[in-house]
Amino acid sequence: MAVDSLLERITDYASRPDPYPLYAELRAAGVARQAGGGYLVGAYHDIVALLHDPRISSDPRNIAAPYRALVQPEEQISFIRLDDPAHHRLRGLAMRPFGPPHSPGRLDAMRGQIAQITEELIEGLAGRSRIDIVEDFAYPLPVTVICRLLGVPREDEPVFREWSAAIIDFADIKAGEDPAERQRAGGQALTEMGRYLVDLAERRRGHPGDDMLSAFVNEPDPAGRLTREELAATGVLLLVAGHETTVNLIANGVLTLLRHRDQLERLRREPGLLPGAVEELLRYEPPVHLRQRTPLANIEVAGTTVPKGVPLILVLAAGNRDPKRFHDPERFDPARTDNQHLGFGSGVHHCYGAPLARIEAQTALGALLPRLVGATLVQDPPPYRRGAMLRGPRHLPIEL
Repeated sequence: MAVDSLLERITDYASRPDPYPLYAELRAAGVARQAGGGYLVGAYHDIVALLHDPRISSDPRNIAAPYRALVQPEEQISFIRLDDPAHHRLRGLAMRPFGPPHSPGRLDAMRGQIAQITEELIEGLAGRSRIDIVEDFAYPLPVTVICRLLGVPREDEPVFREWSAAIIDFADIKAGEDPAERQRAGGQALTEMGRYLVDLAERRRGHPGDDMLSAFVNEPDPAGRLTREELAATGVLLLVAGHETTVNLIANGVLTLLRHRDQLERLRREPGLLPGAVEELLRYEPPVHLRQRTPLANIEVAGTTVPKGVPLILVLAAGNRDPKRFHDPERFDPARTDNQHLGFGSGVHHCYGAPLARIEAQTALGALLPRLVGATLVQDPPPYRRGAMLRGPRHLPIEL
């Protein structure tokens, strides 16, 4: 088939169980111009070069007018969608209560809580012969963790789950559809979740707890304070990204291990391989598959000129299986070395929450390993989530 239909085929839900043959087609094409506009890039070295190129923008306001259907309102753009220096400033402010140098003990303090939450979830599975890994484990673990970290009441989860779904759908990359309804629903969800988080934070002004929302509104340094709009956008980003991607990482991990019984048994025997196994999962079945960028000038990528302002879609998951970068890339190998995957992106927008996601995934999979040895998949492939950008099972039923 013609490579100018690749985005349409990748985003087609029928491709969700196995998009990797399409990614191989993309790598063979180099850079693929799409019939509906935009360019796809899937080679590892090209993606890395673009993610480090200052001529490539993350800001959706730099998209040329004919392609701007999904541009967010300016007051709702978080630092992940901004360029330096605005990105550097806001990311730095968001990091102050999260990690070094201002809060060096934050993540270490979370380890015990993550282990406790994991153990409680495992105990809740006792006596059951069938479970849904997503609903019973992979979703509640990171949601509970991010709620505690930010200071969001866990009982409010049903409300922000709906907002989160609308925001993820809004941000997804799709081809051949009218985005008006997604834009309306996503914009409304962004506004409502942002207002909810700002209201929570304001209740803690002058009465701080040990959470990030408290830290944001009680920052004593004027130079370190977020405006109300910045707090809303940052809070939404941390809450949504803080659990959505980790759900996929854990669920994809369980699915991959149950498809590779030899490696599952190996990890059970050699638990010291678990950190490397998580890195390999981030390469082999990453939670994030696509990222959109915009050239600020005409640029050349693999011999193709990509015009200024035209959407440039980086297929990170294609780069992760590029044979020009990884030996035997279609093989899942928990002991793989030299594994500089794109699971957390690269460059200045490298995933803010990567250290937390690694802790959660290692803890979760380590606790599940003994229970997965005799488990079987009820359905393979399982039903997947609708989106192509964040790819993972919607449900993952297994028999214990």
